[in-house]
Amino acid sequence: MPAGVLRLSDVIVPAVFVPMVRRLAVEKTALIQSGAMVPDPLLDHFLAGPGLTIDMPKLNGLDRSDGENVSSDDPTVFSVPNKPATGDEIAVRLSRNNSWSEMDLVRALLAADPLAALADDVAQYWAYRRQKAAIAQLSGIFAYNALATDANHIQNSMTVDLSGLNGGKFADGQTNFHGSAFIDALVTMGDSMGGLVLVAMHSIVYGNALKKNLIQFRLDSEANPTIPTYMGKDVTMDDSMPMPAAGVFETWLFGRGAMTYGTGSPAVPNEVIRVPAAGNGAGQSTMHDRVEWSHHVPGTAYVGTPAKGGPSNANTTNNLAAATSWRQVAPDRRQIPIARIVTREF
Repeated sequence: MPAGVLRLSDVIVPAVFVPMVRRLAVEKTALIQSGAMVPDPLLDHFLAGPGLTIDMPKLNGLDRSDGENVSSDDPTVFSVPNKPATGDEIAVRLSRNNSWSEMDLVRALLAADPLAALADDVAQYWAYRRQKAAIAQLSGIFAYNALATDANHIQNSMTVDLSGLNGGKFADGQTNFHGSAFIDALVTMGDSMGGLVLVAMHSIVYGNALKKNLIQFRLDSEANPTIPTYMGKDVTMDDSMPMPAAGVFETWLFGRGAMTYGTGSPAVPNEVIRVPAAGNGAGQSTMHDRVEWSHHVPGTAYVGTPAKGGPSNANTTNNLAAATSWRQVAPDRRQIPIARIVTREF
């Protein structure tokens, strides 16, 4: 190797690089940092073993509509205990990977601290892709909730849809994002609305809200007012938020722990391959990075049939964004602290 030429193999020691990337990726994922996604050791344990899905039998909360007994002094009258209802929640494994050549990563390799720069680049990528996977899964759950009412759910009980008002035409203050619609969406969450921690918006919705002075800013760790909020709740802006039609956008509300997550480690999470004959003998190095994830919305179950590497983000049979991939197993929608607002912004 010519003097002064830095190769991927010079920078990457998997035992150092992989933990650094995984930690940074968690720190850069807005859903995780807000508290909307929280770690679940059970999912970590699942990812450490075999299997494409994990069954998680859960005891549902006590039915508060059950009447209490009236005490008496009659020794012949016995109370009959209530039996807690159960639900079988199911999470699914997501096995993902990507690879980059030395040429793709040249900027990081030229940095003063190439290992830190490379780890930051890869972590940024995986944080974005993890959030995309979470958004696809939530899209599927909202799509399921929009299906006709059945024994498991009430149609659109998680949604406030303004897009069809005014004959499906834009009307400022009526079809676009505003405070009254936000509160209506909160109310669908019932008494779990008090745990709201995050509002996820498309940049178009965020920009329109900003123009109307609806967005405030709180201080970051360095006392700079850089963290956007709405009604005191953190706001994350993400252009991968669903757009059902031209000018129509979805805004999502998350309670704390609305989604749980696990992170696993593939057998070979990272490796660098050098092909000396590539480039007609000039040689090429390629880094392969692999991840194992599981995301779960408590109160729901994956009911598809996953492929070997798990479902993709697509809105097709068995995949994350498909309505038919999901079912509500919680007896009450209010036990699932997510909601959405569908608005027409222009």
